[in-house]
Amino acid sequence: MSRLNSVIAALDAGRHVFASFASADPAAAVEFSTAGYDAVVFETEHKPWDALALRDSLQYLLNRRQIFEAGGLAPAVTPLVRIPVNGAEKAQWQAKQALDLGAYGIVWPHITSVDEAYNAVAACRYPRMPDDPRYEPAGLRGDGPNAAARYWGVPNGEYYARSDVWPLDPDGEILVAIMIEDQRGIENLPDILDRVPGIGLVLPGEGDLSQELGVPRQYGHPLVMESKRRILEVCAERGVAVGHPHVSADNAKQVLDDGYRFLMSAPVRSYPALELGRTLTGDT
Repeated sequence: MSRLNSVIAALDAGRHVFASFASADPAAAVEFSTAGYDAVVFETEHKPWDALALRDSLQYLLNRRQIFEAGGLAPAVTPLVRIPVNGAEKAQWQAKQALDLGAYGIVWPHITSVDEAYNAVAACRYPRMPDDPRYEPAGLRGDGPNAAARYWGVPNGEYYARSDVWPLDPDGEILVAIMIEDQRGIENLPDILDRVPGIGLVLPGEGDLSQELGVPRQYGHPLVMESKRRILEVCAERGVAVGHPHVSADNAKQVLDDGYRFLMSAPVRSYPALELGRTLTGDT
């Protein structure tokens, strides 16, 4: 069976993924549907958690022409969701609702411990019998697949078979991404990755890291760079992809050279006619 989650397909093949954050808003979803990104992360940590808006955004992200021309069910832009609450708050219900709407993965903010990482993976898995060879982390996701199966374009039975987490299940289509956003999370990251199977992506939280280090939003500060270097080193030793949340034209080459593989960049709006008009008229 061909992959439905193109982000997993790319990471599994050692390729790079280009993504961006977006509000859970249908207008933004339509814009991103043809923007050329591999993935969009609908942002509900610092934007409102609105399940109905998220549902509509997932639907508006689909582009029938793209699907028809591709000849397969995989969406051109894979939708992931960053849920609102920190890892310690567990948030199993929000992960469940996002997955039940059809999201192909969950981004978990502020993961700091093995227990929090275990919960992140377990909340994205259906329960199974203890003698299953992939029993751990023991699934906690409740059963309500109808909308997600319809969104993926598969019968419920096939959805069950394909909706486990990758790379714990090599054929799984659900991506679990954890954000490491403080020194405690960095210190615990080796244990997290060694003891919790099923984490497919690690994202450094530069903003919160910089706040904790006393250099708010100074992403290039040596203290922040050292923290990110440690995350890259731990993940590289274990073959886990690392994302960069603030890729720009100025740092893209360095980001690639450093080894990041999930590259998040914000689209930039331009107003050339307005800017030229201001210049020609002198009316500022």
